[in-house]
Amino acid sequence: MAAKKSLADYQSEYEKIIFADQPKKDILLVSLMKEMEKQFNIPFPRNAAWEKENPKIHAMYRKIAITRTL
Repeated sequence: MAAKKSLADYQSEYEKIIFADQPKKDILLVSLMKEMEKQFNIPFPRNAAWEKENPKIHAMYRKIAITRTL
């Protein structure tokens, strides 16, 4: 099992990905989101209580989602 990453690690990966060309950028962003979903147990569909309890994780996840073009 891979070591858990911090939010700073995800931010660093995000900053590298945003300079990639399309569609590679979208593919990498989706992969990053899926990894976060597993590590932080991000619920689907959205859960307001979870978002309130995990504002920093939610903010990073939303930032990634908003950056995607898919």
